[in-house]
Amino acid sequence: MVLLIFLVLVTACYLGLVAALIYGWTQLPGFSFKKIDPLTSFTIVIPYRDEAENLPELFKSLSGLNYPLDKFEIILVNDESRDLSKTLCEDFQKSFPEMTIILLENIRNSASPKKDAIKTAISESGFDFIVTTDADCIVPPKWLKGFDQEIQNNAAKMIAGPVAFIREPQKKKALFQSLEEMDFMSLQATTIGSFGIEKPFMCNAANLCYEKKAFLDNSGFLDNENIASGDDVFLLQKFNKRGFKVSFLKSNELVVYTKFQQSLKSLINQRIRWAAKASLYKSRFARFTGLVVFLMNLALVVYAALTFFNLVSYHYIMLAFLLKFNLDFILIHKAAKFVSRDALMRNYFWCSIVYPFFSVYIGVLSLFSGYEWKGRKFKT
Repeated sequence: MVLLIFLVLVTACYLGLVAALIYGWTQLPGFSFKKIDPLTSFTIVIPYRDEAENLPELFKSLSGLNYPLDKFEIILVNDESRDLSKTLCEDFQKSFPEMTIILLENIRNSASPKKDAIKTAISESGFDFIVTTDADCIVPPKWLKGFDQEIQNNAAKMIAGPVAFIREPQKKKALFQSLEEMDFMSLQATTIGSFGIEKPFMCNAANLCYEKKAFLDNSGFLDNENIASGDDVFLLQKFNKRGFKVSFLKSNELVVYTKFQQSLKSLINQRIRWAAKASLYKSRFARFTGLVVFLMNLALVVYAALTFFNLVSYHYIMLAFLLKFNLDFILIHKAAKFVSRDALMRNYFWCSIVYPFFSVYIGVLSLFSGYEWKGRKFKT
């Protein structure tokens, strides 16, 4: 009886949460471009470590940015790369002398190499707004125009944008990458939905912009430097708590594309890294969301085991699963359709069965296990 009450309560909370996010998605208006003169100046910050395979595509997209050259600079921060990444950055700098491209070495002073790299770049930044992306990404031509318009029109202090995976039709996708993309779509949908209900707590540093002054005046990463990741979400939650205007650009013209993880091991390490910071969120809504999602998946796993041993009736878990299955589908399909990935939903059935086990596995590991990131080992 206790387990049944637990299942009912958790399922009700979960369904209410997803319903709120679906509503939030519909409430957040789409972003459309207007004809205005660009005014904002940007420093694009890109930390890199062993990214020789990915940098050429990133550089190609950066060279195609449709924005006045005197209003942005690019700072590339080398984090002890052991491959040809630094040489590629030097070649990029020489190939585009008309662009302001600054090469720096990371200055380490915390437990987070990436946060150190961003701070190193900000200390050398000459412009008003910081824009971040990752070395394995491709940015859209109108990227800076979108940020500039939102800053001019709404005085935003932080702006997040959508992220999706690069599609390679000629290359067959591994099965785990379908699960990775499905999970990523749920995170994107949650991000947009939370902005829509004015309770933003998630964003992605692959497509993020914030005011340098606000960052410096509010001590930047000072209260979370002991956590290796979270340069995006902790800063968003801090800005939101301070009452700063934060925005999300809901436009498929402003999607930053990133690459899949290349192995199941690297995917697990990435997800452990992401999950490890959840318990340290400052936002109450963020903590509530993380707890409810974990408990929902845990309940399904526990009830599946009890049903397997004929300790409880399968009717309860089937009802909870079907309710979750249908509401999740609505939310995730919105995100998939937004980035023209409707075909991904063909994998939804098996992913929805596997995901609770995957989620609980990652959640447990994030509490008791460390992870590897860019050839370094970190403790959770």
